[in-house]
Amino acid sequence: MNEIFDFDEIVERGNSDSVKWDKYAGRDILPMWVADSDFRIAPPIQQALSRRAEHGIFGYTHVPERLVEVIVERMQRLYDWEIKPSWLMWLPGVVGGLHLACRSNGEPGDGVYTPAVIYPPFSKAPALCARLNRPMPMRLQQQRMVIDLDWLAAEESKPGSVLMFCNPQNPGGAIYREDELSRLARIAEQQDLIVCSDEVHCDLLLDEGKRHIPIASLNEDIAQRSVTLMAPSKTFNLAGLSCAFAIVPNRDLRQRMRRAAEGIVPYVNAMGYSATLAAYQSCDEWNRQQCNYLAANRDYLLEQINDIHGLSLNPIEATYLAWINVSALRLDKPMQFFEEAGVGFSPGVDFGDADYLRLNFACPRSRLEEAVARIRKAIDQL
Repeated sequence: MNEIFDFDEIVERGNSDSVKWDKYAGRDILPMWVADSDFRIAPPIQQALSRRAEHGIFGYTHVPERLVEVIVERMQRLYDWEIKPSWLMWLPGVVGGLHLACRSNGEPGDGVYTPAVIYPPFSKAPALCARLNRPMPMRLQQQRMVIDLDWLAAEESKPGSVLMFCNPQNPGGAIYREDELSRLARIAEQQDLIVCSDEVHCDLLLDEGKRHIPIASLNEDIAQRSVTLMAPSKTFNLAGLSCAFAIVPNRDLRQRMRRAAEGIVPYVNAMGYSATLAAYQSCDEWNRQQCNYLAANRDYLLEQINDIHGLSLNPIEATYLAWINVSALRLDKPMQFFEEAGVGFSPGVDFGDADYLRLNFACPRSRLEEAVARIRKAIDQL
């Protein structure tokens, strides 16, 4: 019989040096912003970390062979995608992978395509890598915010330029369909683009029957021009352990990224490897229950937010992030307004659209209900 995990548990994070919680330390503001969850990690991960800590020595560490095997097996099992161990490049985080993809392709001054609405590291990476950001317009397709592929198809790009992609989309939570991915892959081939695909939320699918498809798994051409970024950080709440990986089938592209990383990008740490192995090897059932809990939180939030005058929220297929339209409230400073009401969002302007706020609903239901009550009360008093 499967163990039942308690996602209603309130875990005190105020004295844990948490970026998320310390932002509002000493203030009665619920932190619903940065993308880490308030759920305790799965028991197998906790046990693996305890065993590693008991060893007592933490010298230079290479990737465990078993972890490589587990990743290869996982890609085959979940996506029917046969990858080779040599394609893996280990990184301390997905954001570093975005920067390496920018830095190792094209030339200074080249354009880098990024979604116009996206989490902030995407839009910051081109300038930090001496490239030009070229935002790709988004459009609503069946209430799903996705890249406007008609616009992209009409673009004239320079060979070797980079297109940075996010699937599932953050924010918005859209899962790209196979036909959309296939068209994007064709455009990338026609325009000779390198596609860097952030798929860190790929395990956080909230509806039965929906599936994640790595764009690089579609065919050999897109595989050879792709960098796929994944990590256990969002799914298993391990962001503080700094372990991620890139899947880069093209040998030359992989070597360019390794050269760009040399001497700058640190190695993954021993605890990160141990936690990642435990997560991918032993925690699928924990994540299944987590996704069910998140789906219930999502359903509650959709009903409540769309019942509050001046707010609207489209369906969320994946992630634990709600992209809430607040434009009808006509607030000069929406972030400040809701902070004064006791709820801390992520500001939409940082993601490319000041009409929105992003809310993290990966928390116990009681906390989400309190946040909604504060939001409703504040708007009622407007």
